[in-house]
Amino acid sequence: MFHASVNLHLEDPLLNMATVLVTGIIGGELFALLRLPKVTGWIATGILLRWIALPGMDTGVDPKALDRFLPYMHFVLGFIAFTVGATLYFASLRNTGKRIGLLLLCETLITPVLVGALLYFAGPLVPGGDVMTTQPALLLAAIAIAGAPGTTVLVIQEARARGILTRTLLAAIGLIDMVAVAVFVFITTFLGDQAGWTHSLQSVFVQFGVTLVIGGGCALIAIILTRTVVSPAFLGPTIVAAVLGSWGLAAGFGTSGGILACTFAGIVLTNFQHDLVRSGEAYLQTIGGALFALFFTFAGMRLDFGLVPSAAALVGLYFTARLIGKCVSAFSAMSLSGVTDNVRGYLGIALLPHGGVAVGLILLVTGENSGFSDEVRTVVNTVGLSALAINQLLGPSATRFALVRSGEDHKDRPRLLDFLQEQRITIGLTGGDREATIRQLASQLYATSKMQLPQEDFIARVLARDAELSTYLGQGLMIPHAILDDGEGDEIRGVLGLSAEGLQFDTFDDRRVHAVLLLATPELERSRHLQVLSAFATAITRDANLVEQLYHARSAAHAYEILHADKHADINYFLEDAADQAGLRP
Repeated sequence: MFHASVNLHLEDPLLNMATVLVTGIIGGELFALLRLPKVTGWIATGILLRWIALPGMDTGVDPKALDRFLPYMHFVLGFIAFTVGATLYFASLRNTGKRIGLLLLCETLITPVLVGALLYFAGPLVPGGDVMTTQPALLLAAIAIAGAPGTTVLVIQEARARGILTRTLLAAIGLIDMVAVAVFVFITTFLGDQAGWTHSLQSVFVQFGVTLVIGGGCALIAIILTRTVVSPAFLGPTIVAAVLGSWGLAAGFGTSGGILACTFAGIVLTNFQHDLVRSGEAYLQTIGGALFALFFTFAGMRLDFGLVPSAAALVGLYFTARLIGKCVSAFSAMSLSGVTDNVRGYLGIALLPHGGVAVGLILLVTGENSGFSDEVRTVVNTVGLSALAINQLLGPSATRFALVRSGEDHKDRPRLLDFLQEQRITIGLTGGDREATIRQLASQLYATSKMQLPQEDFIARVLARDAELSTYLGQGLMIPHAILDDGEGDEIRGVLGLSAEGLQFDTFDDRRVHAVLLLATPELERSRHLQVLSAFATAITRDANLVEQLYHARSAAHAYEILHADKHADINYFLEDAADQAGLRP
């Protein structure tokens, strides 16, 4: 007779991860039924699991019980940071530099100043606030800048959002975390050794320089390997190795160092070999749901709501101060950059999520070797983590609310004018003649798009086509274009130039040219090319309001929002609805 002795170990890490993953998935689906972001459900499920105290994950018995899963957390956090860095493709950020630069400047100056001032002056006035002194107020002010790239990206993907607000969020969230790290390093160095602000700035440059070398080096190694040794089937795994290597090499610089290194790796890789980034993202996309569900459920398990009652007033003050700081800085930056009301009014709310970098910075303060007193460490840990728990629960819904109210949710579907992104729009178009204008727009087209045909050959084709038959359609609209042969392009590309004053060309109706749409169309896309011509011509002749708004757009972002607005769906319709636009077809 066979006898077996079974010793059930419920503390096995893989069993723990399976349990957390399944419960997290269920929690996310339940929240989705309530029309709330799944990430909020994952975090809430993690908080519940912490309270249940499963075997092997009971932080009451072992405060470091969850540290066994830190390598996994670091990998996902590194991949999120890499993905955020990969969105900073410089060629696609044309026309956004002023907007992003102003936002980063306001986040550096306004958010920490508001948070620090409110905590320092109002903190002692609330119950239990006598512990709020200069040091914790400054440290929490720096931590308040940090956002939550992973949460934000996930909410955007779930909402299928697209637009100027979405674009600004994606371009800014990684850079905002870099600003948070820089301000934090400056403040901790200044408070720690009293060597003055010049030494503090040096510390910032050293940390950024080292992590740039690490992340950039790993990215360049990955590029070299894919060009020499690695086969196409292993492009994705090579990107994963670059993320792991970036985090691992930067581990000696703390959690923030790993995040910075992975972000720099994404930035370098996307700008040196943009197509390679897509391979890495596609490789992990099939298991992305499992990665994120497990990551955010674990993140919820690390948040202790038991800390909230002991410092409820300070936590509420910190949460409110951070929300005000985010809204004021975003509103100020967007007002100065001249974007529309939708972006200006809702960007601050969309920046509410608070996550990975904030946790890492809090851990650096509360570490035994931080150099701060026990009182300071306790205040930062209690207030910071408690407010973080609230932000993690409310933040995703706040971002989703901003995307919905701005009208950008469920817009990530192919549209007729998808090729006209913000970076491919120019305001204040100039040119003494048609050729000069076409050359100016061609330079922009080649700077923002990957084109196989040499630029001079493309310009020659456009000029020849315009000489053969004028591409001026009337009402101030001109659409010069060239047809690309097989192998010279696989999708329609174009740029739009706008001039409020108008360009004095020879036109059959003696009107100035206010809009020039330059198109490069592959032979296989001729039907869509004709749809674009027809849609623009129809809109320009029928909709005087659209013409007035478009010709006098304040910025490229403003022009983009005009073309992609729901009320102008007859010119820029979803391709899946093309059958309903039969009247627009030639």
